[in-house]
Amino acid sequence: MAKDLFVIAEQRDGHIQKVSLELLGEATKLAKELGESVVGVILGDNIKDKAQELIEHGAEKVIVIEDPMLKEYVTEPYAKALTAMIKEYDPNIVLFGATSIGRDIAPRVAARVHTGLTADCTRLDVDMNEYFDYLHVASNADTKAIEAKLGMDDKTLKMTRPAFGGNVMATIRCADYRPQMATVRPGVMKKLDVIEGATGVVEEFKVEFTPEDMNVTIREVVKATHKAVDITEAKVLVSGGRGIGSPEFFGTLQEVADLIEGAEISSSRANVDAGWIARDRQVGQTGKTVRPELYIANGISGAIQHLAGMENSECIIAINKNDTAAIFEVSDLGIVGDVKVIIPKLIDALKAYHEAND
Repeated sequence: MAKDLFVIAEQRDGHIQKVSLELLGEATKLAKELGESVVGVILGDNIKDKAQELIEHGAEKVIVIEDPMLKEYVTEPYAKALTAMIKEYDPNIVLFGATSIGRDIAPRVAARVHTGLTADCTRLDVDMNEYFDYLHVASNADTKAIEAKLGMDDKTLKMTRPAFGGNVMATIRCADYRPQMATVRPGVMKKLDVIEGATGVVEEFKVEFTPEDMNVTIREVVKATHKAVDITEAKVLVSGGRGIGSPEFFGTLQEVADLIEGAEISSSRANVDAGWIARDRQVGQTGKTVRPELYIANGISGAIQHLAGMENSECIIAINKNDTAAIFEVSDLGIVGDVKVIIPKLIDALKAYHEAND
């Protein structure tokens, strides 16, 4: 019988990616509702020492798959290893981060174990009451019809993801096959506080590889010379919407970001589609989901697709000329006015603060 929640931990050069720790936090919540355990799975070469980090972030057990062939990520060896592991342990749920690696490996593994996969999830539910609470806030879905069909005791994983270009949210169930599998966007879930010294079980799972399993030859690994922007890691985001008026104003927003420690600029979809800013800066259902300590929304109206990507920020400050803009409904502080007037004044104030305190 399928049992337990497995989180496939992604590591690069021996560093566990943040999304994996976020998934352990979410898996811990779901596991309590199911009465099951959280299992971390990590693959690589000489990475057994990383098991403790997974345990300190919520894993009760860690399965380590080590082999020289797994030193660098290559699709076929990783797919073989994970397929063998899933067939051996028969998990109920398997979660991957929706990263370039997770999006590559998860569908291949799902096909090999003959189950479904819901990609790019922004929400996971098991408990029907919590799921209905979400539906009542985020949709006009007929919860009575859903209750009649599923019953309130349903414990399948309800996997919610954007669909049709982010214009609707779809919830998908995998009722007939196991494991239930999903990839989850980075920044959506919240990782647990570290429990230093936590103890758990560490098991090694051996996979017999053959030379034929390595279907590509890695001649050289070339690291990027510039650090890619990851707005999901920023403590502060200074975000621009259509209301900033021109791509040049992102330079002004960058001035604000440069004056705030840990800040990056980001954008709504409209500006990305217009070519004003790179796609890796986009916040929203079709961009990235973020939860910074401070989110400054400049000229952003507050379309539901954008709100879904930033509404869990700890503090939201919105600046907009339209006093009925939807962004004000989720903001902690709203300023009605022209960003082109307010932002230069903010820059002056930040500069004055730094001069007085440096």
